[in-house]
Amino acid sequence: MKKFKTHTLVGGTLIAVLLVLAAVAAVWTPYNPLGIDLRAKLQPPSPAHWLGTDEFGRDVASRAMRAASTSCLVALLTVVLATAIGMAVGVVAGFLRGWTDRVLMAVNDTLLAFPGLLLALAVMVIVGANQWGIVLALSLAYAPSVVRVVRGTVLSLREREYVEASRMVGNSELYTMWRHVLPNCVAPVAVLATSMFGWVLLSESALSFLGLGVPPPAPTWGNMLASARPYMASAVWLCVVPGLCIALTLLGINLLGESLRDRLDPRTEQA
Repeated sequence: MKKFKTHTLVGGTLIAVLLVLAAVAAVWTPYNPLGIDLRAKLQPPSPAHWLGTDEFGRDVASRAMRAASTSCLVALLTVVLATAIGMAVGVVAGFLRGWTDRVLMAVNDTLLAFPGLLLALAVMVIVGANQWGIVLALSLAYAPSVVRVVRGTVLSLREREYVEASRMVGNSELYTMWRHVLPNCVAPVAVLATSMFGWVLLSESALSFLGLGVPPPAPTWGNMLASARPYMASAVWLCVVPGLCIALTLLGINLLGESLRDRLDPRTEQA
């Protein structure tokens, strides 16, 4: 219980700070994140610019805040879409079985054979490198993992007494899946979705670092790191700020996901 409280407190605090910064940055930042001022370029942290300026004189703190807003939006939309696709396919495959299960899982296993980032890159070649393209690409890359988890859960639920009772009273298969099977898949999917938020955030940063994410000059933590590479020796704050933002966000997500897993899994609590 002490471990659960500590992880929840630390992880929840980090994620709460991230969400507050993202929400504030959507309507206000100390400076214009896109505003160029060559007279103030590469200034170290100071009272005027708390986290310094970049090679174009743009305020790093303002850009990091706006990047948090962009990254959170991409990660949230991706997790929602991947979870929706994964739960729909996983429930249908696990509940109906037969040829439906074999076909769906053959496609799912094919997608799982590709590394997630490589699959996302392939999808983005087709849909284009933009914010919505990233969401679609990463959703298709992470949905197969959700399918696996949901299908395994449904296989253990489809033979339960309340499912048989629903069939015996004349309810359709679709109603039984929606009313009795799907709600019981929420707990494991909630834990997976929490962890997936961190994976998606890291993948989005990697794509932006490679120049395949949200197009510049819109700031993301990944493209901020990419543009900071030539100045790592002379302006170290340019890479420390976005790198620290990514690291703290992943730490918060992992701690929160672990505490949620301990809360929802009675076997962990008994151990």
